[in-house]
Amino acid sequence: MRVVVVDDQQLMREGLVALLGLVDDVEVVGDAPDGERALALVADLRPDVVLMDLRMPVMDGAEATRRIVRQYPEVAVVVLTTYDDDQSVDSALLAGARGYLTKDAGRTEIAAALRSAASGQSTFTASVSRRLVDALSRAAPPTVTTWPDGLTAREAEVLRLVAGGLSNTEIGAALFIAETTVKTHINNAFAKIGVRNRTEAAVYAHENLGGGHALPRDR
Repeated sequence: MRVVVVDDQQLMREGLVALLGLVDDVEVVGDAPDGERALALVADLRPDVVLMDLRMPVMDGAEATRRIVRQYPEVAVVVLTTYDDDQSVDSALLAGARGYLTKDAGRTEIAAALRSAASGQSTFTASVSRRLVDALSRAAPPTVTTWPDGLTAREAEVLRLVAGGLSNTEIGAALFIAETTVKTHINNAFAKIGVRNRTEAAVYAHENLGGGHALPRDR
């Protein structure tokens, strides 16, 4: 797995390069101090994943992520930042980041997030996942009789749980359905709304499925 590391703090950047160098299946092929340099590296090296800081000079991580995802859709971006506030999380997810970690993450967690991103899956740091799930559980259900893009009520419900950071196993347990059934609903929903991965699905859910409201049950 070929990785580019992007962080404006030289000590942090060099530390991440050294840290990831200890992971057997990770090869750090380049590093950059800002988003503009990161774009140039991605164009030249075509890595599998970019590990991206958010707040940087010249070009910030959200804008760099947006451009990488648009120009090089085969390259996944995982955000690694100090911040987990709503604005930072929203900017990263809307830009197309496939993972979001804070800098207290360890080598194992970072490596796992990189692997997940390379395989098309999403990884959120625990604090972000908890906030998304809490928002889902606190909100009142809307009076919705039809869902956008031809989604069924169950497909919409599964998408909302995807947006909450739940795995297929966790979604199945929450809805009392088999994991294979969850996968079927996800595949059908992705085809209907035209997304390719769980991060894009999460952004779609936040924008189109009630903004955090619980969904009606249709078992």
